[in-house]
Parts: sequence; structure tokens; C-alpha cells
Amino acid sequence: MDLVNSISSLRTKLASDRQKGRTVGFVPTMGALHDGHFRLIDRAREECQRVVVSIFVNPLQFDSKDDLSNYPRDLDSDLESCAAHGVDLVFAPSVDEIYPSQPCCVIEVTRLTEHLCGRYRPGHFQGVATAVAKLFQIVKPDRAYFGQKDAQQLAVIRRLVTDLNIPVEIVSVPIVREADGLALSSRNNLLSLAERKVAVSLYDALLEAERLITSGVTDVDIVTSAAKETIPLDSKLRLEYLEIVDPVAIQPVLNIEA
Repeated sequence: MDLVNSISSLRTKLASDRQKGRTVGFVPTMGALHDGHFRLIDRAREECQRVVVSIFVNPLQFDSKDDLSNYPRDLDSDLESCAAHGVDLVFAPSVDEIYPSQPCCVIEVTRLTEHLCGRYRPGHFQGVATAVAKLFQIVKPDRAYFGQKDAQQLAVIRRLVTDLNIPVEIVSVPIVREADGLALSSRNNLLSLAERKVAVSLYDALLEAERLITSGVTDVDIVTSAAKETIPLDSKLRLEYLEIVDPVAIQPVLNIEA
């Protein structure tokens, strides 16, 4: 497995693969890799002849300096995991390599970012879209792999690729959960034991919503109200949103269609 830190080195490493017509699969990450990331890597390994993983904590998508500085980082462990899962090349650039100066050109995906995380994290998706577009330009993959856990992000990236005619196939991979249902996330490592116990109530809320929808309930207010009732009143947990939206346009719906 090769580790490169510069854009020029990455392009040189991939040049021969392109000349030989090898398919390149790309898994963009911010490191602190877990089984959810490994599912993406394994899928890329199954479908592509070369697998590239990027490890880059993108400062543009953080709206809090504390969140950026506290984001978990463990490059040595990440490299060991990538090697174990058959990654061919890891791209781990510095911030200065990706942003040699403050960018004047950024990408704003409108409408899809009006609700859910976009409402509470101003500038987040602009940072995501800008970084992902840059990485696509640098790696030029045939396929790129993203988890369904970040559903709004996935929708934004699909729209980015469509609107800008970026020649990459976006492959979505199902959520990987812990035994109690909590979706795997790098930030889970930052939770205290008490916070970790209450966090699973978010999954319980999703299960309640699924139960009602499966039973035939189509009224959004009924479903969301019942789901919210499963979340305990706890000082360690503050619900920002629980909405039912169209999965493509990320717009709220009034009634659930089968």
C-alpha cells in the first residue's frame, strides 16, 4: 500500500492505472476509521481494480473550532486498517496541500441544504461540496463510495455530480450499526458512557417511525410526534430535528407515499 501526501504524487501514482484502463474506486474519509468505513472500502475492493482512500479532516465543513480541534485523529491506526482491507493507495494531504490559500471559489448546493443538518450547521455543506469536488478533480475516480448514514450529504453529493457533470458513479452503502442500533460514527468515541447510553434513543425513534409507516400510517405529524415521544427528556440529549423528507430533494413532505 502506498501513502502519498501531495496531489502531484497521487496523480503520478495513478497515471499508469489510467493508461492501463484500470477502474479506480475512491473512498473519501476524515479518518478515525471504523467498520462503517471498512464496509465502503470492502465494496470498492470488490468492484474496482484500484482502491484509493483519502484521509483529510476538512476544515471548511466545521462550524465550530472546538469541533475541528477535537475531531478524532489516529493516522497510524487508519493506515494499518487500510492495509488490512486491501487499499492500494492512501491520500493523506495537509490542509495547506488542499487549500494553499483561502479559497475564493466554493460550491453552494442550494435547496437540498435548507433543512435537517443544513439548518443547524451553516456553511457545513458548502464545505463538504467544495472539498469533495476538489477530491474528485484530484483523484478522478470511476466510482466513489459513501455511507447512507449521512443521507443529506449523499443527496448533496449526487446533485453536485449531476449539476457539474462530474464523470463519477456515486455508490451508496447501507448504514453499519452497533449491536444496540447506534449508527457507527467517528464522533461516537467522544461520547461519555452516560451520553452513549442515551444516544441509542435516536435509533429507537427511527424504529418507532418505521413501525408506524409499515403499519400504514401516512400522516407525517402522527409519525414524527410518536417518534419524538420515544426520546427521553435528558440534559445530555437535545433533539435538533426529526423530519420526514423526500430522499432526493430533501424537502419536507406532508404525507408518506408507499
